[in-house]
Amino acid sequence: MSQFINLQNTADSADITKEFVSFDSNGVTLKGVIYKPAELKGVAPAVIVTGAWTTVKEQMPGTYARELAERGLVALAFDFTGWGESGGDRRYVEDPTVKTTDILAATSYMASRSDVDATQLSGLGICASSGYMAAAVADSSQLSKLALVAPWLHNPEMAEAIYGGSDAASGLIAASEEGEIADSSVVLTAASTTDNTAPMFEAPYYTEENRGLIPAYDNQFSVLTWKPWLTYDGLASAERLGKPVLLVGSSGMALPAGADHFEQLTEAPLKKLWFGDEVSQFDFYDRRDVVAEASDAVAAFFKGQ
Repeated sequence: MSQFINLQNTADSADITKEFVSFDSNGVTLKGVIYKPAELKGVAPAVIVTGAWTTVKEQMPGTYARELAERGLVALAFDFTGWGESGGDRRYVEDPTVKTTDILAATSYMASRSDVDATQLSGLGICASSGYMAAAVADSSQLSKLALVAPWLHNPEMAEAIYGGSDAASGLIAASEEGEIADSSVVLTAASTTDNTAPMFEAPYYTEENRGLIPAYDNQFSVLTWKPWLTYDGLASAERLGKPVLLVGSSGMALPAGADHFEQLTEAPLKKLWFGDEVSQFDFYDRRDVVAEASDAVAAFFKGQ
């Protein structure tokens, strides 16, 4: 058995059912997959699962949704506007505002389902979508708990430092603005081992066919992304969060400083599961033992155990 989980190479389990669904978000049809226990009768606690930037539902969102269904939850993984199988004319743009709106639409959809206990509906954000999910949980009366796995949480000041300083960040933002004015966009390969213009040049997971480089993955990145991404404040919701929070991460993940800032800013009841520096950002996406331990903690947290 591989040490990595790849949904496209994983046989369906008799313990889980899959339902392909669609719902509306601001006039756009979004496509998703519901994973739930096969023996479910009545309602169960439920969760919306979102993944890292540029990703689709068949990657880490689906992996965690499936794992959580095995632990008794109804779990939704979906493609955001402009990504994967979902609609949207603006493709491959990592826009936090749009993605947060999509999470709120997914929340309304899940709350309306007859197999969901709407009083126990929660959000799980992985990596880049952690900020989006935190904002959705903070602002939605329908979402009761927040879990973040390997959270990437930056504010504009942190982003500037991460992306090469003030001049470099300003140049990327200017490229976004030029694309907006021209109503067009340069689209790059998102991840590559040969194209050094790729935003994720030589990144693990995304460039490995047995891991994240799957046929369903768009592997595209619109330059229009840079302005909304670099000016985003993923920490802004921390101070207004009053709902229970679980942070799952490691000292070896991509941006532990962001999680530290988030923890310092929030007064919400908070639990943590923390790994050492031997566990990387990408290990949280699909490394079998790490995903299993993280999923155990998340499921217990959402179910109140």
